[in-house]
Amino acid sequence: MLSGHLSARVPIGVGSLEESIVVSEIGSVDMEKIASLGKRRGFIFQSSEIYGGLGSCWDYGPLGVELKRNVKEAWWKAMVQERDDVVGIDASILMHPRAWVASGHVEQFADPLVECKSCHLRFRADDLKENACPSCGGELTEPRMFNLMFKTFMGPVEDDAAVVYLRPETAQGIFVNFENVLNTSRKKLPFGIAQIGKAFRNEITTGNFIFRSREFEQMELEFFVKPGTDKEWFNYWVQERFNWYVKLGIDEEHLRLRRHGKDELAHYAIECYDIDYLFPMGWSELEGIANRGDFDLKQHARYSGKDLTCFDEETQQHITPYIIEPSAGVDRSVLAFLLDAYHEEIVEKEKRVVLRLHRDLAPIKVAVLPLSRNEKLVPFAREVHAEIRGAFMTQYDDSQSIGRRYRRQDEIGTPFCVTIDFQSLEDRQVTIRDRDSLKQIRVPIGVLKSTLAAKLAGEPLDVLPPGGSKWLGFDS
Repeated sequence: MLSGHLSARVPIGVGSLEESIVVSEIGSVDMEKIASLGKRRGFIFQSSEIYGGLGSCWDYGPLGVELKRNVKEAWWKAMVQERDDVVGIDASILMHPRAWVASGHVEQFADPLVECKSCHLRFRADDLKENACPSCGGELTEPRMFNLMFKTFMGPVEDDAAVVYLRPETAQGIFVNFENVLNTSRKKLPFGIAQIGKAFRNEITTGNFIFRSREFEQMELEFFVKPGTDKEWFNYWVQERFNWYVKLGIDEEHLRLRRHGKDELAHYAIECYDIDYLFPMGWSELEGIANRGDFDLKQHARYSGKDLTCFDEETQQHITPYIIEPSAGVDRSVLAFLLDAYHEEIVEKEKRVVLRLHRDLAPIKVAVLPLSRNEKLVPFAREVHAEIRGAFMTQYDDSQSIGRRYRRQDEIGTPFCVTIDFQSLEDRQVTIRDRDSLKQIRVPIGVLKSTLAAKLAGEPLDVLPPGGSKWLGFDS
């Protein structure tokens, strides 16, 4: 459970209206609140809801798809765009079935399954604290291993020769393309290959909203290094990935690093750390960083008959690189960012719900709000919206009072609201309202776009453009 407290006196208003209010942060956030917000505001819906839903499958709505896209773009920018040593690919979901034999998934990608002899519900054995059915208390069967891969058939004949799998991870698509990328990108060790894509796991136990689902997206980097330098690079990526979440607004107190014990390491791993987040149900994995050694390339070389080494100019030998793998879930990241951004405040004895999402992640960057639907204001407001919508993801809203519209934008995490009032018709200036501080500045239309760009990039609100002025919420 995440909670906090803040108290401050902040004046806000529209036009010439000012009132002194007290803002205090209260309450806590749980999964039910986030799920309710997701449904109410169009972030996340239950899949196939009109048919009763499909277990642990989720659809992203108009705001959710923007948030999810922003999370992926922030990851890609940090992992690929801003680096010289990483390139990207987008591999097929369907792969040759022998790839999954080589990786060990056909034989080892399984969880222990038990079934209740009374109600016949099934559970992961390692999720149970007692040897009894958590639903009815009935006796459980002995555990048996259940492979988590979704199996399907390619072609018109459904036989063993036509079996293929929906990939349970994106990593293998990188490994089988190692030679192609090496030859075409001309990268030298150390270098990485990044990928964002769908993966599928037939999970026995799901739940906690989008935390664990059967269809999900991964953001994975496979970073290839010289043997002997792997420990140094492993430590580097553990810290780099931890810092990424903090940079995008996650409270550092809600994150921790957990080292895997030897008894829980995957069959390919030399060492592994989890970045855990303090979800409402407790500390759980947000991202894993593993030192996979040279297992993967050697396995695929063995099963495919291809040479997956690279030439080391320093030693004048062909070597099989070691692999450092930071692997993050898009959906879990979205959930963590939503949970950490959610705040409830009392403003003038009324509750204000605000998502303090990092500006890079916010689904809507700017909302354009005419003071009312007055026939003189609306055309000008539409003109302002048309002027800036090509530069930012924007939303136009003229329904209900200006106060209610501010609250709607606060609840979906919009960093800035642009308000057009009657004075705007005379001086061709508009107000910019900051989501978090509730302060407002007034700027000329001619510099609105550049001012918003600067503020979204992190410039303080009180740094004014030419012709701008502090409007409301500032000390006199």
